[in-house]
Amino acid sequence: MDKLDLNQFSCRAEAFEEAENTPSNPTENLTFGDIVNRRFGRRDVLRGALAVGAISTLAGSMGLLSAKKALASQPTFNFTEIEHGVDETHHIAPGYDADILIRWGDPVVPGAPAFDPMNQTADAQEIQFGYNNDFLGYLGLPYGSDSSENGLLCVNHEYTSEEVMFPGIDRQDKDKDFADMTPELIAIEMAAHGGSVIEIKRENGKWAVVPDSKYNRRISPRSTAVALTGPAAGHDRMKTSADSEGRTVIGTLNNCAGGMTPWGTYLMAEENFNGYFMGDLEGHPEARNYDRYGLPGGWYAWGRFDKRFDINQEPNEGNRFGWVVEVDPLDPTSTPRKHTALGRFKHEGAETIVNGDGRIVVYMGDDERFDYLYKFVTEGTYDLNNREANFDLLESGTLYVAKFDEGGGMTWMPLIFGEGPLTAANGFESQADVLIETRLASDLLGATKMDRPEDVEPNPVTNRVYVMLTNNTKRKPGDENPPNPRAENAFGHIVEITPPDGDHAATTSAWEILVKCGDPSVAEIGAAWNPATSENGWFAAPDNSAVDARGRLWITTDQGSGWSKSGTADGVWALETDGELRGTGKMFFRVPLGAEMCGPRFTPDNTALFVAVQHPATDGVKNYPGFERNSTFEDPATRWPDFKDGMPPRPSVVVITKQGGGEIGV
Repeated sequence: MDKLDLNQFSCRAEAFEEAENTPSNPTENLTFGDIVNRRFGRRDVLRGALAVGAISTLAGSMGLLSAKKALASQPTFNFTEIEHGVDETHHIAPGYDADILIRWGDPVVPGAPAFDPMNQTADAQEIQFGYNNDFLGYLGLPYGSDSSENGLLCVNHEYTSEEVMFPGIDRQDKDKDFADMTPELIAIEMAAHGGSVIEIKRENGKWAVVPDSKYNRRISPRSTAVALTGPAAGHDRMKTSADSEGRTVIGTLNNCAGGMTPWGTYLMAEENFNGYFMGDLEGHPEARNYDRYGLPGGWYAWGRFDKRFDINQEPNEGNRFGWVVEVDPLDPTSTPRKHTALGRFKHEGAETIVNGDGRIVVYMGDDERFDYLYKFVTEGTYDLNNREANFDLLESGTLYVAKFDEGGGMTWMPLIFGEGPLTAANGFESQADVLIETRLASDLLGATKMDRPEDVEPNPVTNRVYVMLTNNTKRKPGDENPPNPRAENAFGHIVEITPPDGDHAATTSAWEILVKCGDPSVAEIGAAWNPATSENGWFAAPDNSAVDARGRLWITTDQGSGWSKSGTADGVWALETDGELRGTGKMFFRVPLGAEMCGPRFTPDNTALFVAVQHPATDGVKNYPGFERNSTFEDPATRWPDFKDGMPPRPSVVVITKQGGGEIGV
């Protein structure tokens, strides 16, 4: 996220309006801002949340009355809100404990050594907890018990921050030529990617890792074999010199958010895979395809020492990343599977819901400015009584991309070879081609360009779906029109989708805006919150989300470097979605400076909330007053969570519990 200067703005409020269904034109490729302009340019009906200071101007006495009712309403979240702020450690609402469960480098696989920051090795990192923990999934043990006392925690390790991992590295300057990266260091950072499965248990009210569990496992792009399934498996464009069949990939990487299936498997979503490749696209056979994904990104030096990541030595390797990977956490010897039927793009997550007809629907966002929202509907149906019968459900079905219209309706358009423009005339020879080039196929269908769709969370209690739209600072002036994306939208917003009659497989739905994010007291930001939202209840850059057992929505944020200007670090907020308090935020947890808040996941009984604090001491710290320099291993902005000399900052999973026991936020 770009740097923000919030002091240049002044307060403004906007109104919401009820969604209406109107037909879509599948051939017209509008931005989401275009749609909002059309939807609200001809009418401005009072709906939902208004900034308190503008209510009398925009809504008159009825607006004031609504504000008073909202302020007097009883919240569904019962905790004392914490304050915005930035410092070296984390903060939690009074009456709660936030305990470190596991840190980068802690042992995972039985026999793993203790973490030694000055003597790291790739072999040790292969069996220790990886770096930058993002998605968290929980599965109660024994399987099918919904236990909230013993379970498996599934964790994605998204990427590495070498400058605070290793001595003598300065990687925050993007024009560095990687001269200080050695084959040994690259092997360590490869091993630090991927995922971890750990058994955890609560005893005497406190959670801990079960150190010698038979379930404990590491998955990495250095050594883990992953099978390909679905239409693209075995296709010529998936074959390499090491895999002439095009059916087995070594590893998974840049695993951001993800999901848990109803049958207890773990979905790892591959996001910014483009950054790991080096090389030249001129004359390359995949030039059109790779260019659409920003590949090669050249963010890492892996291609110097591993030809897989040099697109000129292995032209097809880039096609083997950007998928959703399914892992069975109950069987540490099982082979993970990349399901090509779900499409190839920068997957932020992959959250599932069982539809009324028994089919599984997977909601996914492509985390890029001006990219798209997707869902996948399985061909087969879920078998509650036979876990293994569900293992091939994600191998076949229909992938859809979303097109929104200005009347509050939307159409889910199928990405099927031979239909509409998805033909040989446009470079597609098979369904495999459509899925390998999902973005180009969606372009041709006229899908709606979104503002970085990240986590997409279905609510099984209400059947509504929440889309986190983090920001889009590249949106040009002229797109601004309330209540949706503003020009240079640095703050993001949340879209709520309502399937007809709760049918998630339907090809139409309704949509509306839940909140427009940012500080409502500052300037031309155009933030829209319920007036009951306090000065600490607003947030910026919604990223991940969770729905608890009561159907309540919780949001985590990723401002990038923007926190250094917004006045608050990232964290966890509770967000009301119903009644007079709809659109009210409330701050629950805050991360240390330079960190991002990820992975909110509740136990089935709501008595524990697991969150992931990743890359502490990195994003934007040199812009923070008193720390006008890059954070490094030797001189980090914080040594969270150990706060010991010589110990670098360590991404960690935190478990939040209520003092004395009980449900979170009740």
